[in-house]
Amino acid sequence: MSNLDRQAAPSVCGGRGFVVAEPVRELLSPRRVALGESTEVRRLLPNLGRRMVGAWAFVDHYGPDDIADEPGMQVPPHPHMGLQTVSWLHEGEVLHRDSTGSLATIRPRELGLMTSGRAISHSEESPRSHARVLHGAQLWVALPDAHRHVEPHFQHHTALPQITAPGLTATVILGDIDGAASPGTTYTPIVGADLTLTDGARLDLPLNPDFEYAVLAMSGQVRVDGVPLTPGSMLYLGCGRRELPLLAESDAGLMLLGGEPFEEELIMWWNFVGRTQSEIETARKDWMEGSRFGEVKGYDGGPLPAPELPPLPLKARGRVR
Repeated sequence: MSNLDRQAAPSVCGGRGFVVAEPVRELLSPRRVALGESTEVRRLLPNLGRRMVGAWAFVDHYGPDDIADEPGMQVPPHPHMGLQTVSWLHEGEVLHRDSTGSLATIRPRELGLMTSGRAISHSEESPRSHARVLHGAQLWVALPDAHRHVEPHFQHHTALPQITAPGLTATVILGDIDGAASPGTTYTPIVGADLTLTDGARLDLPLNPDFEYAVLAMSGQVRVDGVPLTPGSMLYLGCGRRELPLLAESDAGLMLLGGEPFEEELIMWWNFVGRTQSEIETARKDWMEGSRFGEVKGYDGGPLPAPELPPLPLKARGRVR
């Protein structure tokens, strides 16, 4: 998933200085961003008041959109470094191509996990013959310094572990919950889960008190620790929780995102996560010159040009607001 903003601003994130070490209820409002030719997303991270949740550094929610007579998602080849992308669908399909030669059609509740490592490029598009509705989320996970130069690779997992409770089915996207572990490769202590609740479900979801958490509302009406959430909103929950009260006021879908607070200080600009301005400048130059990031074969169209770098120096900092 690309950040297609032509006026891309750097985000400084990471570090533990602004991690909330106790339970909170911080409602994050989305920013609407055009993605490609016909898709609009609601961007929850990075947010004006919250840059990361664990290693989760970027969250877009889109749909449900009626694309029966539209091309749907059309994101040309673009680069990434220093991160993992997570593609997650509730409805529709997304065709993934990348510079390692991977080609996969991702369908609802299948994990498309791309590790950029030192450098990769990819495209995302709705297949020509596609379902009427497109609804999902695209997320990034920052890679720690020890692993951010790994060889790029792509994983497509069509079957993921689930846990159930009265009124709840939880699909483990990354990490593990209650002994059920995702096959997706992770590089930091992290968790991601898709929660499906039936109308009237009331339960306390067990959590790790050492993790910080947030919940993204995908569909329906639900109260998370007493806070009503509407689709496309996200509630930051802080750390120190051992359980999370959930009450479904209709059939509802949520994404639980969490992890150990990310210690390292980062610069995130456009589709790159680095540590210094020099790294970002070199990555942009390499992409524009056609080196390092490889070639996406089979996409009907040219690559996405990088925006201009901002005139101000980029400096890695902690979780500043």
